[in-house]
Amino acid sequence: MRKYKLTTNLGLKIMAFIFSAFLWLIVVNLDNPVGSQTFSGIPVTIVNEDIITSAGDVYQVIGEDSVSVVVYANRETRQKLTADDIIATADIAEMDTSTGLVPVTITIPEYIGQYESAEAVPRNLRIQREKSGRKVLPLTAETGGDVGDGYIMGEVTVDPENVTITGAESLLDQIYRAAAKVDIDGISQSEELQAALVLYDVNGNELSQNQLENNLGENGLTVSIEILRQKSVPVVVAGVSGRPAEGYQYTGYTVEPESVQIYGSDEDLEDVEEISIPASAISVSGAEDPVEQAVDITLYLPDGVRLVDTNSSTVNITALVEEEGTRTITLLVSSIRLNNLVNSLQANYEPDAEISLRFSGDQAALETLDISNAVSVDLSGYMRPGTYEIPVYVNVPDGITLTSEAVVTLTLVEKEEEQPQDGDGTQNGSGDQNQDGTQSSSDSESEPETQGDTQTEEEQGQRTAE
Repeated sequence: MRKYKLTTNLGLKIMAFIFSAFLWLIVVNLDNPVGSQTFSGIPVTIVNEDIITSAGDVYQVIGEDSVSVVVYANRETRQKLTADDIIATADIAEMDTSTGLVPVTITIPEYIGQYESAEAVPRNLRIQREKSGRKVLPLTAETGGDVGDGYIMGEVTVDPENVTITGAESLLDQIYRAAAKVDIDGISQSEELQAALVLYDVNGNELSQNQLENNLGENGLTVSIEILRQKSVPVVVAGVSGRPAEGYQYTGYTVEPESVQIYGSDEDLEDVEEISIPASAISVSGAEDPVEQAVDITLYLPDGVRLVDTNSSTVNITALVEEEGTRTITLLVSSIRLNNLVNSLQANYEPDAEISLRFSGDQAALETLDISNAVSVDLSGYMRPGTYEIPVYVNVPDGITLTSEAVVTLTLVEKEEEQPQDGDGTQNGSGDQNQDGTQSSSDSESEPETQGDTQTEEEQGQRTAE
């Protein structure tokens, strides 16, 4: 039997091998082709900085301190590669001192031998070398958010009080102020919070600290926030000093504003239910008319208690002085009963509008006079929209007289659409004052005898006005 020799048809075998290798390369490139992929925002690490810093100088990067990297590799490698795998470095030892350009070198340690090339765009960083300096700045607290409901921020302190910033002189010149920024949203008790250092230029723009250093160390910044409780309390007048003129008497007071917002610790606020103004603060000696007095209430705040709004420290007190046998009563327009308002109209007025009514009669009867349900207007003669001055009628007991006519300003407008009905078919808010200071006509229709009652009140009001 004839033996097979390896060298038989050696030329054909070599040609077949070469053709197979060539065919394999074609298949590989078709199935896993080489291409490029760009990765953006790759940070550049600067090495051998001591070449500059050992001479007492500093440097700053002019422009961006990150680059894009274009990687050439086959499809399989590109699919696995991420930006975190890429390392970009700039070696100060390779800096061109005439231009300040430092070449950027790209390496991908986890993929050595698996990619053809990797290039930085741009290929150089520009470094500016300059003298180092330092700047000491006071720190102020900068709070963000709102404290919990019913609380107010008290004293705020920053630790440390100052910060030392070192870096290039050109960068230090841009710094105008330093702040300790902290979030206080929702806190309801005093706390010491970690804060972030923020640097601002003269225009209030936040500055980058990438090429600056500070002396805060590991402890960083802390801000101590004092949280205090706030509450609203009325302002009351304990009395007045002096005696009015002969035949006149002090009948009471009004105060504006009627209440103030105060704050303090829970212990300090626990027993504070009002701010009391002593009688010595306002005198009615020899007065024949009401006496008005502006009073600084901060003089009468308990220890540890302060005003929320320091601009509202003054209240205006009016001591009411009237001739004996007379009394003036002020009431809200909203308390006046509207009679005979036509169905198609509704009455509008200012929500806090008031009128003053002056009465005369027996002093004892005047002191107990209650007109809260005795004041009304008759709208039977007002059929069209418009603004009217309408006489007020007051049903007063015998021995009491309304000394002068009173009118109220009402604006009548077309009634708005009817309110939606409840499940039982009744209409919501029937006969009630609306939130916008309007009153519907359903009050005047609730009882058939209203017309008769109105007539009696009209006659009564006319008699008292006379």
